Amino acid sequence: MNADKFGVKKNSKRYNLGRFIIILCLFVGVMVMEFETPTEYVFGYLYTGAILLTNYWFGGSATFLATVVAVCLTLLNLVVPGNELVKVSTVASRLIAAMALIVTGILSDRLRRSQEAIAVTRAKLESQAELVKVREDFASTLTHDLKTPLLGAIETIKAFQQEKFGPVVPMQQQVLSTMARSQQTSLQLVETLLDVYRNDTEGLKLDLAPVDLTILAEEASGDLMDLAANRRVHLSVSYSDSNWRQSLWVYGDALQLHRVFNNLLVNAINHSRRGGKVEVFLEPQTSYQVVKILDTGAGIQSEQFSHLFERFYQGHSDRQAKGSGLGLYLSRQIIEAHGGIIWAENKVPTGAVFAFRLPVYPFPSPPTA
Repeated sequence: MNADKFGVKKNSKRYNLGRFIIILCLFVGVMVMEFETPTEYVFGYLYTGAILLTNYWFGGSATFLATVVAVCLTLLNLVVPGNELVKVSTVASRLIAAMALIVTGILSDRLRRSQEAIAVTRAKLESQAELVKVREDFASTLTHDLKTPLLGAIETIKAFQQEKFGPVVPMQQQVLSTMARSQQTSLQLVETLLDVYRNDTEGLKLDLAPVDLTILAEEASGDLMDLAANRRVHLSVSYSDSNWRQSLWVYGDALQLHRVFNNLLVNAINHSRRGGKVEVFLEPQTSYQVVKILDTGAGIQSEQFSHLFERFYQGHSDRQAKGSGLGLYLSRQIIEAHGGIIWAENKVPTGAVFAFRLPVYPFPSPPTA
């Protein structure tokens, strides 16, 4: 090991010596041109090459020294060899050359420092990117591995509910139902987290086909009727033409869009007071199909609007219920992947509106075979 270090140091000294000789040769070459020609011919500008190489190879202190030497040699040619009359114009030319050399030394040193700072910043960014990748890989692997025990627990609870291990009294059935809902909620959270990380790293893969948002809205509302009833919230679907059920055709992934409806409706139900109302309002437009989820909750604080659809954002207000902060973020991923826009706003006099719009499918109904 010591021999290797000694060899590296020896090679480094050899390289530095070679670089020093190159710079010295440049100085000597310019000096010869300076002192072998009339004083009115200014070759001092050529010292800039030696200064730049010095800065690149040896750093700031050596650059300062090389600049001072170059300036002194340039001005020295005014009096050496001293066998001709020096004109005012020649002095001015030499002073300008000296100033150019000084500026070159200063700027080259600043450029080197800027490049070093950029290199350090780039290294930090690469390190942070690698850390984020490791963290996301860890989270993705962890959430994937958590699905197996959760699925096992759900199946076990179902077996108890079906009395495969013996009779179950009504009170025990209630407890088992609560446990089943809790495990199912945990499984949904794990699957959402897994989907979020997968979408961020691989992109959202869509199975596109003509989809009627009206059907999805009615299906999602029907699935959540029990949850709304337990929270004493009235859940309904309405249309821009109150007397006519309208179809809102888009070109999208029915499964993913159903998740958006589910996320937004669960969010609205959880934030509505008992006795409140959650309404899915469907509005066809010329170029877009618009869906609005209206609730009668506490509304949204103005400073929260820009963060609502960020990952893991939960906020701090009377409206915010405890959760993962992933549902709205996943909904944004899905809507944006469909070329749509999702947003939120406050409802007058109370409540909030979470809405999205998607491009209209070009036919009023799916094409027939």
